[in-house]
Amino acid sequence: MEEMNIDAFKELLAEKNYKVLREKLLETEPESIAELLDSIPDDKAVIVFRLLPKTLAVDVFDYMDSSLQNRLLESFSDQAARTFLEAMPPDDRIELLEEAPANVARRLLQILSPEQRRLTVHLLGYQEDTAGREMTPYFVDLHGFMTVEQALERIRELAINRETIYVCYVMDRGRHLIGTVSLRDLVTADPQSRISDIMTPEPLFVYTNTDREEVAKILRERELIAIPVVDAEERLVGILTYDDVVDIIEEETTEDIYRFGAVQGTERSYFTSRILDVVKNRAVWLFLLILVNMLTGSIIAGQEALLGEMVILAAFIPLLIGTGGNVGAQSATVVIRGLATGEVNPKKALAVIGRESLVGIVLGLALGAAVLVLAYILGRDLMVAGVVTFTLIVISLIATIIGGALPFAFRLVKLDPALVSAPFISTVMDIFGVFLYFLVANIMFTI
Repeated sequence: MEEMNIDAFKELLAEKNYKVLREKLLETEPESIAELLDSIPDDKAVIVFRLLPKTLAVDVFDYMDSSLQNRLLESFSDQAARTFLEAMPPDDRIELLEEAPANVARRLLQILSPEQRRLTVHLLGYQEDTAGREMTPYFVDLHGFMTVEQALERIRELAINRETIYVCYVMDRGRHLIGTVSLRDLVTADPQSRISDIMTPEPLFVYTNTDREEVAKILRERELIAIPVVDAEERLVGILTYDDVVDIIEEETTEDIYRFGAVQGTERSYFTSRILDVVKNRAVWLFLLILVNMLTGSIIAGQEALLGEMVILAAFIPLLIGTGGNVGAQSATVVIRGLATGEVNPKKALAVIGRESLVGIVLGLALGAAVLVLAYILGRDLMVAGVVTFTLIVISLIATIIGGALPFAFRLVKLDPALVSAPFISTVMDIFGVFLYFLVANIMFTI
């Protein structure tokens, strides 16, 4: 597909050559169009956006920054905004309303048709980050008493506005899910066969209150196109498709990365976020870590006499606390990732921690051997080199135990393991490392 560069885009726009501009936009990827619209003033962006066919406009809108989305919608007439909103998938519409300012969200909700407003309010009623909030109610529903011929006719009627037609969902008269049937099975079956005879009974499903990350995991592991969502009475109310899951995985991964970096919030729109908001998101943990690190400083200050006699001891403090934080963060990263992918089972926590402990001992011995030589060369004191080496070995062992155990502990108390941030582990190991270092030094030099 041919892409239009920004200079050609702006030139056509300046010349008001909208016919050629529209033709060029039809040959451009939606993501690139969104970037082009973001590069021009809002009044011009509105003109260009209205040149797009409805289906392309919806795709382009999905790639836009939320602030540009809101500005465009505010410029639409009520009728234009309603037409556009109702063309959007319900789950995307929900996301838009959640991110829009309150006054814009109220206006958009009011201009929807009664049917779409009820649907939107219904979806907004589900708890955030659940299958109910993410699902779409647009699926192909069939009944067991239908013939294959009747089912194919229904698919033809519904296909234009359904998320997927490759898997159809079979319900009884009370809308309880009783089976699924694929389009392939329908096409190859006898036209007079009953759906109940060719469907797959007792299909896998999730509830509306199932966590969306758990749904994503199921879809990924089972390699499903979509999964049905049922309410507490197991009545079919929607489906979650694989493309929805891709978005969920990306969002959850982003959240985990920010949490592990000790960033409050998500900062999803970095370049459009206000500086004060960015600072606020990051400052919470940093202020807390400063307070905790004061304890490290107090431990060092309390060893004034020892440091006065053996000044060289101070030279190795950064090495020891830095190594402890890095080793602990590595262990935590491995365990958190394993818990997220399902590779690590919480029931085998002791085995995982034991394995990390063994890793810590081996790492400590390997690093200790190198540090023993370097510490002796730097300090010309075998006793100091021995203290540093022994402390490093113990720190490596404890760091892997703490880094491996904390994610399980957080999971046990119903907290996200990703909250075990690298700065948090580093701070814990700073305190422990400095305390152990001076404890060992005091013992060794008083013998």
